[in-house]
Amino acid sequence: MIRSMEEFRSAFHAARCVSTPLVAVRTADPASTTHFIIETLKQNRELPPLLGWDVVRGLYAIGRDSGDELARLLGERQGATMGPVDTLLLAQQLCEDGLLLYSNAHRFWNDPGVMQGIWDLRDSFKATGRMLVLLAAPGATLPPELGQDVLVLDEPLPSTTHLEQIVRETFNAANLGEPERSVIVRAVDALVGLAAFPAEQALAISLVKRQLDTEDLWERKRQIIEQTPGLAVWRGGETFEDIGGVENVKDFLRAVLRGVDPPRVVVFIDEIEKAFAGTGTDLSGVKTEMTGTILTYMQDREADGAVFIGPPGAAKSAAAKATGGTAGIPTIAFDLPAMESSLVGASTERLRTALQIIDAVSQGRMLFIATCNSIASLPPELRRRFTLGTFFFDLPTAEERETIWGIYLKKYDVSGELPNDEGWTGAEIKECCRKAHRLGVTLVQASRYIVPVSRSAAEQIKALRQMASGKFISASTPGVYRYEEETAAAGRRVIRDLGGRVTVMPASKSEV
Repeated sequence: MIRSMEEFRSAFHAARCVSTPLVAVRTADPASTTHFIIETLKQNRELPPLLGWDVVRGLYAIGRDSGDELARLLGERQGATMGPVDTLLLAQQLCEDGLLLYSNAHRFWNDPGVMQGIWDLRDSFKATGRMLVLLAAPGATLPPELGQDVLVLDEPLPSTTHLEQIVRETFNAANLGEPERSVIVRAVDALVGLAAFPAEQALAISLVKRQLDTEDLWERKRQIIEQTPGLAVWRGGETFEDIGGVENVKDFLRAVLRGVDPPRVVVFIDEIEKAFAGTGTDLSGVKTEMTGTILTYMQDREADGAVFIGPPGAAKSAAAKATGGTAGIPTIAFDLPAMESSLVGASTERLRTALQIIDAVSQGRMLFIATCNSIASLPPELRRRFTLGTFFFDLPTAEERETIWGIYLKKYDVSGELPNDEGWTGAEIKECCRKAHRLGVTLVQASRYIVPVSRSAAEQIKALRQMASGKFISASTPGVYRYEEETAAAGRRVIRDLGGRVTVMPASKSEV
């Protein structure tokens, strides 16, 4: 994979040297790509004839030196707008060593006429050193008929060095002089992951009263990221201090955040088993292809990941979102179903675009955290990609519930006698406090409008605990999660261990 502009320059230059006839460049900024190609072609030689095409302007010359070639090709048709197929037919007459840049090619290359026109240029362009450059959106996928004939290059998003240059140029253009190093670092950190043009625009708008408004710059970056289907930046701002209990997983994640090469972005996938449902069985093959793309991406990047499993309301999502807030890094919600499209190939294109943005924003250091209510339907090959382990979030203990009550009583400014909270989750404690605050009632009164999941889904939770016992890491205490079923009846306590053996012990005086 191409990770820097220098690698992209080298790859394009090599393709040009060996007379590669058909090249697709996937880019988020076609204008910047065009300028970059011109600069690459200028190196140590005269610029060859360079023409461009788009659906509005038709065929046009890029640079004054290509005007004669355009006039020769158009002849009596000068002034007429050339269509996508006619342009490819006319390209057969392009002079030796010439280039044609074909804009938004992904919008046209599935048309049979355009597809055939591209393919027809292959041999004649190869023999004469000509090149057709198909400018396409990030993640765009070639039709199968062209997949073996077109070289695909992905232009990377701007590096930190390039973004530093943009910051300096923008400050100078605003007559603000050379910015301090700390200002450059904060600006680049907020801009990384954006293409050159939107980065420049966001930076210029965020210069308020001759100073950089970093928070405004971050907000504009969030808005740009969220234009990608399936991506959303979490704005909650919670940290681990806002979550009661689950101390083991919080300690582990703190170690990850403090460790070598700490993550720069948390990628949050909620209810991952639903997002990937249908993998291997969907008739269209779309979900299977998208799953394969995720698997390849995580393996190639050696991306770290953890899976949080447990009953609803047990703080799985809260812990995942708070990881970014604790580290002061973005948390990007990754919604795979929102990336799906009815158009052929569009779903995978959207997924690749989203992954490219995550790769750029994180600079290759991302932490995937997925929540799951049932892990049985999750493809095993996907589970293996989450190398940091699977953590089981059980219902909170009495001590954990006490801590959780303290957090939400303070947050919602309520007090009074606490209701019977046996079997409650953290989400239910939060909802009780919120209801008491909104309705102006006591906590005991608010509790009458809550049915804990430990009652409404008792059998499912029991089955989930038995499945997790001895297999997953406990989110609350160090080590592997262990489930022991305890019942009090007729003065006895029955403990059922992992092997199904039953031990009958005398009950304590309080149980009899």
